[in-house]
Amino acid sequence: MSNFEQIEKKIEAGEPIDFEDARFILSSYDLIRIGKIARSIKLKKTSKKVYFVFNKHINYTNLCISKCKFCAFYRLGDEEDAYTMEIDEIIDEIAKMPDGIKEVHIVGGLHPSKPFSYYLNMVSAIKRNFPSVNVKAFTAVEIDYFSKLSGLDYEGVLKELKKAGLDSMPGGGAEVFSERVRKKLYPNKIPYEKWAEVHAIAHRLNIPTNATLLFGHIETDDEIIDHLFKLRKLQQEHPGFLCFIPLSFHPANTPLEGKIQKVDAVKELKVLALSRIILDNFPHIKAYWVMLSPKIGQIGLHFGADDIDGTIGQERVTHAAGAKSPLGLARDNMVEMIKNAGFIPVERDALYNEIEVYD
Repeated sequence: MSNFEQIEKKIEAGEPIDFEDARFILSSYDLIRIGKIARSIKLKKTSKKVYFVFNKHINYTNLCISKCKFCAFYRLGDEEDAYTMEIDEIIDEIAKMPDGIKEVHIVGGLHPSKPFSYYLNMVSAIKRNFPSVNVKAFTAVEIDYFSKLSGLDYEGVLKELKKAGLDSMPGGGAEVFSERVRKKLYPNKIPYEKWAEVHAIAHRLNIPTNATLLFGHIETDDEIIDHLFKLRKLQQEHPGFLCFIPLSFHPANTPLEGKIQKVDAVKELKVLALSRIILDNFPHIKAYWVMLSPKIGQIGLHFGADDIDGTIGQERVTHAAGAKSPLGLARDNMVEMIKNAGFIPVERDALYNEIEVYD
């Protein structure tokens, strides 16, 4: 029996694959077979439906004390393009969106001087002005920073934010769960244990979250695989993850530019497929078109993904690193992209409740 046949047999029996299976998948050149396995899992979970959301991204500041070596977005404060949005500016940005927006996705740098009250007031102002919009805000890294600012523990911070109107959390700040990589590229960022603790507490407080992986820099295949198995275990022990999003690294304008090449489409599709195969306890896998490009995102729907994110509005973080994808896409573009890939577009809200099926 071949390696692929053994993997397929495990999946048909509802058994998880192991580390060696995952190594084989990432080392194999049979891209079509890998995609077929991941697609079969996706079809069992969500049939031919592919989800998108009418959303808006807000990157409220690019000032950041973390100074991660893979980041093209952060500024220290005296640069011409350094910025911080005041709360009324954030409200104005959201108000520019057409009626029907379902989610505001809010992340930013670790601002050197804004107090915790700024973030609480931001959330409460959005909720007050747009009560039907899901406020998906702040990575685990930001929550850890708010803990330092406020003197509250993680649970205290999350309870205050929830009281202010926080509905859900994104999955950023995970990067790759490797101490080796963390020490080299983002030593000032929290390690896996703290990231996991924040998400576990959020789930206990009924705040659903997402999870991510940043790959295509200095990580090894084994570190990618370890990251995925850590997430699978965390979901088993503290369920509450809605979606996993693999993010391919964009080196342009970062300290790593010229030292590494951007990861190719084959690796992007393999990691996407492997994510669907390993994370059998995650409801959804996202082919994030901003990072992948709309075209690779579309192909990713045949590699296990059942979500392509949303209209975005204007995303700044990835584009600071040279992403060539559009800053945003219209609802019609999302529907067309999904239909042309052979799937059924479903507009969803932030929690994957179906709003409209375009069949």
